[in-house]
Amino acid sequence: MFRFANPEVLLLLLFIPLVIGWYFRRNRKMSGALRYSNIDLFKSIKKSSKQNYRHLLFAFRLLVLILLIICFARPQAGRTETEVITEGIDIILAVDVSSSMLAEDFQPKNRLQAVKLVAGDFIKGRRNDRIGLVVFSGQSFTQCPLTLDYGILLRFLDEIKIGMIEDGTAIGMAIATCVNRLRSSSAESKVVILLTDGRNNRGELDPVTAAKIAGTFDIRIYTIGAGKKGYAMYPIDDPVFGKHYRRMPVQIDEDLLKKVADITRGKYFRATDESSLEAIYNEISEMEKTKIEVKEYTRYRELFVHYLLIALALLVLEILLSYTWLRKIP
Repeated sequence: MFRFANPEVLLLLLFIPLVIGWYFRRNRKMSGALRYSNIDLFKSIKKSSKQNYRHLLFAFRLLVLILLIICFARPQAGRTETEVITEGIDIILAVDVSSSMLAEDFQPKNRLQAVKLVAGDFIKGRRNDRIGLVVFSGQSFTQCPLTLDYGILLRFLDEIKIGMIEDGTAIGMAIATCVNRLRSSSAESKVVILLTDGRNNRGELDPVTAAKIAGTFDIRIYTIGAGKKGYAMYPIDDPVFGKHYRRMPVQIDEDLLKKVADITRGKYFRATDESSLEAIYNEISEMEKTKIEVKEYTRYRELFVHYLLIALALLVLEILLSYTWLRKIP
């Protein structure tokens, strides 16, 4: 990108034709004439080659003047740059891995398989956000700390399975683990997405108290109850009769999950199948949009120095020629 910082100075170039006209008019006035009776002698005298360059000094001075005008107009070259400012969000995905997550009411997958698939798509759809993973059942621990390396996070997500922790549902301890990971975060928004299919029946900390602690650290918790309403089919591995299914009631403490969400200014969702679970994660993703600010600006660098150096070179050359090769004898 090229521009003149002071383009109005270029109006001085309009006077250049006037200067050229003045120069030739002045030359005509300064020329003289002598009368001779016979000029045959002068015809035999060869014309000096210097005469062909008699206007060269004026041309140099004119170019110097034009270049100086361009210098005062301040020619500049610009380069457009774009600065992207992002305010990332720190997100912890808390996933229940208790044995009840084996229920196959999210056909053709069980609950945990559906959660891993949908949570994986959620992770892939984020940009510039640190995401961590907490798993819980009878106890709770961090499967993956907050990271921008989504590849390693997806690998840790794929590795979670039923039975990796003693059975039970310690929702309060899961929230406490998430808070411990987010409490020192400097992110503009700190979010926990907690998914469970049961009731809190383990752990030293009750979920309401844990939610209040989360609220003091300005952590927002979205809770998801996973499972169809009524009954669901649970697989049973019997050493004698092999694998068979048992119809068991779905016990999700929705009142508790709603209260946890309300305390932290979050929201409660109920997922009854894989498509509704996917819609929930998409809705949360829309609510927790990363703020992206794009600033576009142009950096200019001054070019007048190049024109000034050329003008100085022409001026020096004009002075040297006027005192040497094109010297005038009075």
